[in-house]
Amino acid sequence: MRLNTKTQGVRTALSIAFFTAGALVLLAQEKSAIPVAPSKMSKLGTVDQRFVSYNVEMVEVTGGRFWKPYKSAADGQATSKPAASAEANQQVGMSPSLYQYRPPINLASPRLRKLAQQLGPSYVRVSGTWQNSTYFQNDDNPALTEPPKGFKGVLTRTEWKEVVDFAHAVDDDLVTSLAISAGTRDANGVWTSAQAKAFVEYTKSIGGKIAASEFMNEPTFPGPGGAPAGYDAETFARDAKVFETFLRNESPQTIFLGPGGVGEGVSLAPAGVKMNLIGTEDIVKATGPIFDAFSYHFYGAVSRRCMGNMSVDKSLTAEWLDRTNIAEAFYEKLRDKYLPGKPMWLSETAEAACGGDQWAGEFVDTFRYLNQLGILAQKGVKVVMHNTLASSDYGLLNEDTLDPKPDYWAALLWKRTMGDVVLDPGVPRNQSLRVYAHCSKDGKGAVALVALNIDTEHEQVLALPVPSEEFTLTAHELTSTTVMLNGRELRAESDGSIGSLKADELKKGFIRLAPSSVTFLSLPSAHNNSCM
Repeated sequence: MRLNTKTQGVRTALSIAFFTAGALVLLAQEKSAIPVAPSKMSKLGTVDQRFVSYNVEMVEVTGGRFWKPYKSAADGQATSKPAASAEANQQVGMSPSLYQYRPPINLASPRLRKLAQQLGPSYVRVSGTWQNSTYFQNDDNPALTEPPKGFKGVLTRTEWKEVVDFAHAVDDDLVTSLAISAGTRDANGVWTSAQAKAFVEYTKSIGGKIAASEFMNEPTFPGPGGAPAGYDAETFARDAKVFETFLRNESPQTIFLGPGGVGEGVSLAPAGVKMNLIGTEDIVKATGPIFDAFSYHFYGAVSRRCMGNMSVDKSLTAEWLDRTNIAEAFYEKLRDKYLPGKPMWLSETAEAACGGDQWAGEFVDTFRYLNQLGILAQKGVKVVMHNTLASSDYGLLNEDTLDPKPDYWAALLWKRTMGDVVLDPGVPRNQSLRVYAHCSKDGKGAVALVALNIDTEHEQVLALPVPSEEFTLTAHELTSTTVMLNGRELRAESDGSIGSLKADELKKGFIRLAPSSVTFLSLPSAHNNSCM
């Protein structure tokens, strides 16, 4: 069809207008784009090859009452101080309504093993508050119906062998802690190694190895953990030194982690609640430099079950994301003062203590989790152990279906892209964008980035001088339990396999980061000398 002169004039004007608008957009992008120079990124340090790791609570292994998952956003809210409970195997002084019985976890499940294997190599820490009072039944008889006096739970040989077999199957190294309750003590109240000796010897006899161990779980809160009345820093130091002697003699290859405190730097106490806390500084003063590595636990809050007030609308704020920095700085200062030069491990962490809030299993928590991994790697923390693999709201997997939650996909992408060498990305953190860089898993000078756009309304733009492979996680809603990779919903196969994750190939130039998105970028031609 032939256009008349008037029509041609309109078309020409519109073309000029569209071209001009497009040029203005490109100019605006070029002006606001954040330059990234992967070849010039300097090395900050290294992390353990098992940096991204996880916990399986001992109460999951033995079966027992663990944090009850939420049925809805309003479910489980504690409105007053929980009453003391007569229930034997749960935290002291907590309402039984906050817990739910679970049979022992099936660590032989092919689906569970396949999903865990794809996060390997990792550490699996089998510990938690319940472990402080768990009796190891060192025989092949049926499980005791009641634990011996001074204990609250029973671990059988069969159950522990399933843990060892699981670790072997999924390329995990074992981390644990020991029972410290009244049943482990002599007439003077001093901890004895009889239970620990039986536990370690049996582990060796079935081909297991304990890579690292804390003495007890969270000595900063000894009361809820089942420690004897009046337990203080000096008592802990006395007991920990007995344990150290035992460990050096019976399992010298085991890394002695400690002290494993929690609740400092960022308080875990709900508003108006005073918590009886033993300071980590008092503990390490009393113990002296007995630990091989300085361990700590971190939660940015307590969940609604324990009267916490965290909410989804706060989950992408700098104040929330930076709590991990504050706690790390608190413990790093103590490490430098009392255990200088020792590596740091974050041996238990998740969105919130007491099982996590409902959104711990939703897309919004991916930003907290990956920001935590990124910043702690920069700060020299060697290992980060997420709580848990598959239990309660903060599990990486749904405990009923074993379907991966958003944090699982985040951990998997980290494992597949980010190597052990930590780089300075040269991109300052701000209110909207956080970028972290490592040498790529592929080596040969390649660099990997993870970019978090925490702005819910606006794009962020990076300018890259080399081509990249893009893996972008998004969701229809921040509260979604499913995520999309480059626009395609992520799902595990029925047997738990994942297969390859397809990247989008991008040319060098501008990389547009969508609002509320997580983007992993692999840069195979970065030519970074630190990554050769």
